[in-house]
Amino acid sequence: MPQTQHFPFLGGLEGSAAGLYPFDQSGAHEVTGYGVGGGVSHVRPKVGVGMEEIVKEEVKEVNDRRFRWIEIGHNITEEQKQAISKLPFKMAKRCKAVMRQIICFSVEKGSISDLLGAWVKIMKPTRADWLSVLKELKEMDHPLYLKVAEHALVEESFEANLRDYTKIIHYYGKDNRLEDAENILAAMKQRGFICDQIILTTMVHMYSKAGHLDQAKEYFEEIKLLGEPLDKRSYGSMIMAYIRAGMPEKGEKLLEEMDAQEIYAGSEVYKALLRAYSRIGNAEGAQRVFDAIQVAGIIPDDKMCGLVINAYGMARQSQKARIAFENMRKAGIKPTDRCIASVLVAYEKESKLNTALEFLIDLERGGIMVGEEASGILAGWFRKLGVVEEVELVLRDFATSHQIN
Repeated sequence: MPQTQHFPFLGGLEGSAAGLYPFDQSGAHEVTGYGVGGGVSHVRPKVGVGMEEIVKEEVKEVNDRRFRWIEIGHNITEEQKQAISKLPFKMAKRCKAVMRQIICFSVEKGSISDLLGAWVKIMKPTRADWLSVLKELKEMDHPLYLKVAEHALVEESFEANLRDYTKIIHYYGKDNRLEDAENILAAMKQRGFICDQIILTTMVHMYSKAGHLDQAKEYFEEIKLLGEPLDKRSYGSMIMAYIRAGMPEKGEKLLEEMDAQEIYAGSEVYKALLRAYSRIGNAEGAQRVFDAIQVAGIIPDDKMCGLVINAYGMARQSQKARIAFENMRKAGIKPTDRCIASVLVAYEKESKLNTALEFLIDLERGGIMVGEEASGILAGWFRKLGVVEEVELVLRDFATSHQIN
């Protein structure tokens, strides 16, 4: 007895192409075997439930799961009512209609793509309508914002451009969803868009923030291949990638490259590089960056000055730490308690107790009070010397002798 051969159902309910179904063309008999050359060797009447009935049931199930546009009534939660009531008064009716659907959406109703597809078919939105809906969802911090934004990209009525893709990649980057961002970039390329410096810089920034130096470098090189002058944001993103990777020297080289072209980074980039050098006690590097800050026309603040002082302190260069501190005061910048503490740390590293006491007396004469952090440094230092009980007496005597002099 020949074995029954079954083939996957490839056509629709009304398909008629021969060879696509396990039936003869009349649909009344099931093929049970094939002769040499592919001819039908035997047929028998079909038995059981017909294939057409099975397919109808499957189609019915799919249709049941599809989103059906039904106007939102009163049977909604209080939270949903409140959200709907806050929609802008001047928002277009078609926008309010889809906003109500999104606010009251649940997975039981179908997919968000089907909902938006129905909106497009019924109400024919324009790009302005899409942007109005996306703006409102963003301001609401709605969880479906990105899904709606992604779906909009494939709708002709949205008239997607490069910046629309950039915004979504940026949002994914903020959440460290690197794979999703790459998928959007790939989809963008498949739809015929060409990467520009802005979107590639967004990728550099994303990988820089995530601590993936190699990927950041790859996209930075792609920017260079565009043959356009690099802007400060492209440079800044790559400099930050090097800083996060513990390579401030390479970041500084890019900074020098920028200076040569009279392109100046934002103050946050200079601060980050200065902080990186200060943290490891690279005083020379910190001073170079501090000088570059002033060349760029950025006015140093107490935090920047404090980072330079700290770098000198960690490098055991107390004299230069004190000079940096005094220059800060001469520039009219009020020193913070952290700046004072950094100078004391520098003196402690070189065991210059008397010089430290002179420094404190000078501050007191200038009306600058020592705060908690600096006091803690001083107390710790005296504790190491084993003279905690004598501290007050020493300071009083020291102050008295200087007043007499």
